[in-house]
Amino acid sequence: MHLAHLRLRDFRNYQRLDAEFTPGFHLLLGANAQGKTNILEAIYLLATLRSFRGVVGAPMVRHGQKGYFVGGRVVAQGEHEIKRYWSPHARKLTLDGQPVRRLTDYLGTLRTVVFCTDDLQLVKGLARARRRFLDLLLSQTHPTYLPLLQRYTQALRSRNALLKQPLLDEAALDSFSQELVPLGNDLIRFRAELTPQLSSLTCRAYRRIAHAAEELRLEYQPCVKTDFAVELAQFRQRERACRLTLVGPHRDDLRLLLDDQSAAEFGSEGQQRTLALALKMAQAEYLTGLHGAPPVLLLDDVMGELDGQRRSGLMPLLERAHEARGQVFMTATAESWPRELGRELQRWTVEDGALSAITA
Repeated sequence: MHLAHLRLRDFRNYQRLDAEFTPGFHLLLGANAQGKTNILEAIYLLATLRSFRGVVGAPMVRHGQKGYFVGGRVVAQGEHEIKRYWSPHARKLTLDGQPVRRLTDYLGTLRTVVFCTDDLQLVKGLARARRRFLDLLLSQTHPTYLPLLQRYTQALRSRNALLKQPLLDEAALDSFSQELVPLGNDLIRFRAELTPQLSSLTCRAYRRIAHAAEELRLEYQPCVKTDFAVELAQFRQRERACRLTLVGPHRDDLRLLLDDQSAAEFGSEGQQRTLALALKMAQAEYLTGLHGAPPVLLLDDVMGELDGQRRSGLMPLLERAHEARGQVFMTATAESWPRELGRELQRWTVEDGALSAITA
């Protein structure tokens, strides 16, 4: 799988971009604030319909314009053409010329894994970041998971809206509780089944990077301890006071433990960065094993921030992508680009929203 063509119109600082990409390594070189990360963001947007920077819509529109367009041609088993337009008043997404009606028909057309400085929030941040990590991976690999998550989220919103009413409609609340329970139990099952596989891959990646003796373990921590329906009933009085649903998979966490202690609380900065990198490597390895081809890897100035040991730990993943004719996009300044990747790679220069190939 690779992205063969990228087309941008009024996206971030790009007025217009049309670029052809082959499989292999693509190094985007340029000073800060020239648009290197914007290209990775556009590729990730094509794959997931969201930005890895945590923004939506308007911030991605070029200043003074009404909307943005991002398009691409993906080559996998066959070829697929993606077109996405966004403005405050119109949103269009087509795949091979046909409007996308269901996200499950779209996700997986292009698979990506992004490595960026914000990955540290997977370790140090709130549980929400780790839930999103699990949800994205499951949505990319199980066609039934995203619709399930969407139905659960809608039922949860409706239930929370009821809890905020001055006069609580008990019958309606019970109805939404009955809808929430089977959906929530299915989400819990999916996450619980994924975690041991993800834990094994993350531990292997962590050892490869850190060469350390500490034991790493990923532990799924569901909010529901035994019976979802029973626990909802037990929390009813507290929910009335808080006006919020207090139990369910929307409050789950993925515990990251080093020698049985929380990595967020007790891990060093180096351990936390290594663990964040290992999680992303595990994500890439999981997708590769499941689909038989590596995802497109997006490395946003990550190699320049890693010491020699962590770089060497990441290299086998990049080597496998190279051997499988995968595709890797890396951003760097002229001073920070990884010299150990001096094999065959296509170098590009990025300057003020313009991308040009370096042929010398």
